[in-house]
Amino acid sequence: MNAETKVCQNCKNDFVIEPEDFNFYEKIKVPPPTFCPVCRAERRFVFRNERKLFRVIDDFTGKEILSTFPKESGKKIITREEWNGDSWEAMDYGADYDFSRNFFEQLMELNLKVPIYGFNVSRMINSPYSFNAQGMKNSYLIVNSSFSENCMYGNAINHSKDCVDNSHVTQSERCYESFWLNNCYQCYFTTRSMESRNLYFCRGCVGCNDCFGCVNLRQSSYCIFNKQYSKEDYFNEINKMHLNIFSGVEEAKQKSRAFWDTQPSKYHQGLKNLNCTGMYVTDSKNVNDSYLVRGCEDMRFCQYIEEPPTSKDNYDVSVWGQNTELCYETMECGENAYNNKFSINCWPSCRDNEYCMYNFSSADCFGCVGLKKKQYCVLNKQYTKEEYKLIVEKIKKHMDEMPYMDKQSLIYKYGEFFPIEFSPFGYNNTIAIEHFTITKEEAEKKGYGWVETPRGEYKITKKASELPDSINDITDQILKEVIECEKCKKAYRILENELIFLRNEKIPIPRMCNECRHERRISDRLKLFLYERPCMCAGESDETKKYKNTAKHFHGDKPCNEIVKTGYAPDSPDIVYCEKCYQQEVY
Repeated sequence: MNAETKVCQNCKNDFVIEPEDFNFYEKIKVPPPTFCPVCRAERRFVFRNERKLFRVIDDFTGKEILSTFPKESGKKIITREEWNGDSWEAMDYGADYDFSRNFFEQLMELNLKVPIYGFNVSRMINSPYSFNAQGMKNSYLIVNSSFSENCMYGNAINHSKDCVDNSHVTQSERCYESFWLNNCYQCYFTTRSMESRNLYFCRGCVGCNDCFGCVNLRQSSYCIFNKQYSKEDYFNEINKMHLNIFSGVEEAKQKSRAFWDTQPSKYHQGLKNLNCTGMYVTDSKNVNDSYLVRGCEDMRFCQYIEEPPTSKDNYDVSVWGQNTELCYETMECGENAYNNKFSINCWPSCRDNEYCMYNFSSADCFGCVGLKKKQYCVLNKQYTKEEYKLIVEKIKKHMDEMPYMDKQSLIYKYGEFFPIEFSPFGYNNTIAIEHFTITKEEAEKKGYGWVETPRGEYKITKKASELPDSINDITDQILKEVIECEKCKKAYRILENELIFLRNEKIPIPRMCNECRHERRISDRLKLFLYERPCMCAGESDETKKYKNTAKHFHGDKPCNEIVKTGYAPDSPDIVYCEKCYQQEVY
């Protein structure tokens, strides 16, 4: 089959369906999409509230509990313990399929009737306010994370220990305010680095130790701004920077980032890949047009898939992984998921589910909500295997004959994920807002939800500007203070374990609340979008002449101009090199 150009229903832009895409759709028996890859991702992302908690009333007990679902969702919310208990049965809410009505409307009616747990946790030990997580121990306000210990204020912290204020860190220890690290130790304010230790303000370093403000180094030690020092001179220079005081850190940050801007970035932010495209893809094979993916194979248009073991042969799958295979258009489905389509939060070991939500260890279910260890069900009603196959085929045909039309007049037949307007979350509380910035007015005009996150009222006892500059001058009195965030002006506190960490690492007290720190950290992260643009290597330097090449490149003194697919927009100030030019500069 040849490639075909389609017009996206939503954004009206052209997108191409390649022959290998058609092969995948045929293999899993779904029609080709009518939304482009970016609009499909946005549609899934609004069903993921990764890090906002609300106080709601438990539908069973009437007590106040915490939940990622706000009261505005209209859902019946209970605790995870109650959901796992035997006092209720999701099959009791089962309904006959009504062929005089639209499928999506019937499913959403069922969705509001079936109770759902407040948030996802599994195998947690002493980890309050950590959610969308599993296997965490002694951790606080950690989300979207797995099997880490003694961590605070982070997202995607996997198999790590004693890490505070990080995002997307794996197999690392004692790291602070860093992003996209793997196998690192004591790395601070550092991004996109691996197999390194004792780094300050470094970017794109591999196998390095004791470096400051460095970019693109390999197997290097005792370097400052990529300049080699002796061990003694290096530590003398580091001591002069006063990195234990806030003003010293701020000055170091400004100087380091100014130096970063003079160094080339590889068009694709990943290592140890074979035939991969996208941003932040690493240790993968044949993973294309994807984002924040580790250790996967044969996938396309996937995002936030970082948890081992290997996931493979998936399209349009967002969040989680852990041996996910042959899935399409799913959100938060993982842990041995197989052949699931158009489904949300179905785990563990769910297979052959379509248009399902919050199923647990279930198989061969269509349009079901909250089932546990069930098979051959439609709208939570039990069928025989033969009956199930017949009615599912009839429903798919009915979905094409009586499609759902959303508030923007977009058409949803069989093969489309849930409409955004069905999300139980406010658009502003989901990971969609991190990539697709819209205002409250724009969201409401499109029929999307918008829910403000309430924060408690506290009496401020100290402004951030009044904090001692040095961590050495911070006493235990700080644990009793209510501090005003210098950015949002809301209250935050320093907790005992946080103070212990900051003292041990000799890092000054933060001046912003954890929410603002998170926003600042991910603002450095490239977004989902990919652009085709030429390599900026112009021969002896980059085309802006900010960076002078250190080696002779294969294209000599002429511009490279190789076209690459990258997350760096054409108007980005970054110096973007293709793979060949980048390797000649860093290896």
